[in-house]
Amino acid sequence: MTRKKSSSTIRDVARLAGVSVATVSRYINQTATIADETGRRVQGAMDTLSFTPHPIARNLATQRTNTIGLLLSDIGGQFYTPLLRGIEAVSSEAGYDLLIHSTRTSHAAKVPRRALNEHNTDGLLIFTDALDNTELARLNQIGFPLVLMHQSPPDYLNIPFVTIENRYGTQQAVEHLIAVHGRSRIAFLRGPEDNEDSEEREQGYLQALKAHGLPLDPTLVVRGEFEAAQAYAAVKQLISQGAMFDAVYTGDDDSAIGVVQALQEAGLRVPEDVAIAGFDDSLFARILTPPLTTVRAPIEQVGREAARQLVRLIRGEPADARTILPTEIIIRQSCGCNSK
Repeated sequence: MTRKKSSSTIRDVARLAGVSVATVSRYINQTATIADETGRRVQGAMDTLSFTPHPIARNLATQRTNTIGLLLSDIGGQFYTPLLRGIEAVSSEAGYDLLIHSTRTSHAAKVPRRALNEHNTDGLLIFTDALDNTELARLNQIGFPLVLMHQSPPDYLNIPFVTIENRYGTQQAVEHLIAVHGRSRIAFLRGPEDNEDSEEREQGYLQALKAHGLPLDPTLVVRGEFEAAQAYAAVKQLISQGAMFDAVYTGDDDSAIGVVQALQEAGLRVPEDVAIAGFDDSLFARILTPPLTTVRAPIEQVGREAARQLVRLIRGEPADARTILPTEIIIRQSCGCNSK
């Protein structure tokens, strides 16, 4: 015989247990400590009445959604897969659902993004450029848990952030091209404008040139936007303009695809004529032809650490203000070395 669903209410539980409705609510939602005997009476009454609190009602009572929000400016490319894997692993283990929203738009149209906020999440993970500073300041002012990824907060906001070591990894890769392979005319592909990762990588590129006494040729610094199509167009333009270069630091691995295509169409061999190095060590870096020398970034670990810091904030625990994860150079054939 199938038991009918209970129609009992929280008031019925309170009446049977001999306590107030507020006490039952505190017991269900664990918002305050109550005496053990009182708790046993409330639980006994719930069992007798087959009363089960509705999850939505419980969440409303605690003002919790049990959801972490993730704001991304884009969800394309190989970069995001390990990042999402890391975030999901930690959020799931901590008992939170993950809600993702892409804010892809023109950089010129920087407007507040409120698709995910304090009303439908318990905290937000924010990837670079996914939320403007006005909305960051508003959420920070009301004490809403926030953690930034691959960007630091404005000086006037105290928001934890997780990123990677961009400058030294890039310097190592460029110095490898110079010291090991004798390359002296190295093109550099910038990422999107105002992107902190790109700016730090450019500083590493400049430091490598300076360390080896090589002058900077501004005509070899072009914008690849961290996108294969834009990188392809940028290198094609360099070639058409007659620019002399014997290596390309692609800025990221996605751009390397476009760089290789542009060079091959121009009849230039990689690495014999032009050596290449990238950044990220994405999945396809090892299957590119030739396999890509690159800087390995702990992308999945960024996701894990950012989610871990956010869970701390949601639980009222302190979070680390600044987390910078190390990178390492991975030598393959695109620079001129044997595969590794």
